[in-house]
Amino acid sequence: MMNKYFSVILYLLIHYASFGQLTIRVTSIPTNTPVSDHIYIAGTMNNWNPGSATYQLIKDNEGNFVVTFTPTIGIVKFKFTRGSWDKVEGTTQGNFIPDRTVSYNGMAKTIDLTIYGWEGNGNQISTASSQVSILSDTFYMPQLNKRRKIWLYLPKDYQSSSKDYPVLYMHDGQNLFDKTTSFSGEWNVDEALDSMIMTGDHGCIVVAIDNGSSSRLDEYSPWINPQYGGGQGDQYVEFIVNTLKPFIDQNYRTKPDAPNTGIMGSSMGGLISMYAGIKYPSVFGKVGALSSSYWFSTSSFDYVAKSKVNDNSYFYLIAGDKEGGNQVLDMATMYQILVDAGGNTAQIFKEIHADGQHSEWYWRREFPNAYKWLFEKKTSAINESPTKRPIKIYQQDDWLKIEGPTILPNQKVSIFNFMGCLVNESYLTNDSTININNMKETCGFYIIKVGNFSQIIFIP
Repeated sequence: MMNKYFSVILYLLIHYASFGQLTIRVTSIPTNTPVSDHIYIAGTMNNWNPGSATYQLIKDNEGNFVVTFTPTIGIVKFKFTRGSWDKVEGTTQGNFIPDRTVSYNGMAKTIDLTIYGWEGNGNQISTASSQVSILSDTFYMPQLNKRRKIWLYLPKDYQSSSKDYPVLYMHDGQNLFDKTTSFSGEWNVDEALDSMIMTGDHGCIVVAIDNGSSSRLDEYSPWINPQYGGGQGDQYVEFIVNTLKPFIDQNYRTKPDAPNTGIMGSSMGGLISMYAGIKYPSVFGKVGALSSSYWFSTSSFDYVAKSKVNDNSYFYLIAGDKEGGNQVLDMATMYQILVDAGGNTAQIFKEIHADGQHSEWYWRREFPNAYKWLFEKKTSAINESPTKRPIKIYQQDDWLKIEGPTILPNQKVSIFNFMGCLVNESYLTNDSTININNMKETCGFYIIKVGNFSQIIFIP
């Protein structure tokens, strides 16, 4: 009788111990997965940490890889990795796949999945242009006692000219130039800058720093979030200011002054860019803060509020209505704080995009506009309204929408590829649109010219 009661109690303990947990079981992995590599799950439940020991999949007696955890109720987004974002799952051909999703209602649930391939993994060809190189795979960061990959973009005419160039420092280097190393699609920074040179842009050197994977949040905030970490942002920014920038200025033809030096990033990269621009205005005269994660710490607002905005600093802020959370409100709050801290409204650009999402495609699309506003206008001392452009061009499905006070029906619109070749010439319809369905087979950056105005857009 005692054994019977013991069995019942044991069953109840086991049953209720597993109640409410989500179990992900991978029943098949690619045959070329290195035996020595561990498999992890990264997603909304762990702030996309690609190598968290808590979310490592453990091999069971049947050869499956299993992880069990209790996420927040709702839609859980995730991907599998082998410990870092340059070893993320993909298709069998090594191509990018969207985030996986599962609906979790708080009840115990087990899902069987297959990993079909690893992104890149020798099957993908680098998409970085010939102007992109790896400065170092192991550049030493003495302030953090770490080593990191540094990417370098040199303008197309760098070798054939003797001129000096402004420099833009960017974070999350994995995502900027090369699809094979990106987390969820690249920014196409190299193609965008190549295209802008075709329209007469002076050119710009870009220095991109890989994020530290599991230490990304720590390095991108000087303040600590009790749940997610942080606290190493000062050391990270000091590395750029005191180690990386002096090296670049010494070894490349740069314009080292603040009016010709920018820093830009998205999400947490936007937060640390804002911090760097406020703390070191004599170093960074231009700040690109795209979809910034000010939510990480309210100190991000307090710090700017207590600081004086430099008269010669420029800030470019955007956020999208579809990002979720308080992205739009937080951006508006930061804009007002910058103004209250002494910033002239001509120094600060802000814009909300109705379709904007917290995603690489959104930042890829908006990068050319951010770069042009920060560098082209400000380095030449030409100022225009920071909240308005004379003409606004954006894509809606198979159409380009062109808006502006000077736009007229039947006005001619010319589209050039990044080599300067005319690929499309159309006339606006009554609703100021032109059809680009026939161009979507060849994605890339294009120069849209309407009268004397031109804008670069990315057609996916």
